[in-house]
Amino acid sequence: MEYYQHDLALVHARGFGQHADRCAPGLLDLLAPVRGGLVLEVGCGAGALTRHLLAAGHRVIATDGSAAMVSLARAALGPEVDVRRLTLPDDPLPTADAVVSVGHVISYLPDAAAVDRALAAMAGALRPGGVLAIDICDLEFGRVRAGEANRGLAGPDWAVITEFSAPAPDIFVRDVTTFVPDGAGAWRRGGEHHENVLVDTSLIPALLASHGVTATVRTWFGSSSGAAELPPGMRAVTGVRT
Repeated sequence: MEYYQHDLALVHARGFGQHADRCAPGLLDLLAPVRGGLVLEVGCGAGALTRHLLAAGHRVIATDGSAAMVSLARAALGPEVDVRRLTLPDDPLPTADAVVSVGHVISYLPDAAAVDRALAAMAGALRPGGVLAIDICDLEFGRVRAGEANRGLAGPDWAVITEFSAPAPDIFVRDVTTFVPDGAGAWRRGGEHHENVLVDTSLIPALLASHGVTATVRTWFGSSSGAAELPPGMRAVTGVRT
């Protein structure tokens, strides 16, 4: 199944850009050594982080695996921004001075082996001195959300109900029901089933080292612990290609 089809992509674009906004200051701090270089953004969504990258002077290739998200990003960012559809772990990645991703994008891959392949591909796309900065769900992500209550949110022209479950220690599930206007005076109901694979992030630095990237795993983006903390169970993987 393709995640973030039309209705959920629209809801996400209209109501869920806060995570990118919180991550942006620390992430831009990490990208200072390659300012003005080419940044490959994986999982750009509707462009919430992309706007921050462009405003900071970076050249950006913004990518997403969802056709609906790519369409929204192109509409939001304009024709001068390079927005492409790209699906990890197998689509080739363009060479870049940095690879960034927020929103635990690679946690949407089907299993830990696919996550490892995606991390290797990101490392391989970096030029020497290039910066890697992504977030990902650790095994803790499921543990701290055990028994989490269902959640409903709404805006002027959208509503969403999310049911959570954790059928295994390394799987976190969201069953998402969306409501958007149907254009004929009523509301259209849709739904998606999302599965996130959770991994032991303490193993990631060794994997990346084998692909030429010296990396650390923290609970924030940026060069100091004063940066905004990620949600519980999420980790920032940051590093530099040697």
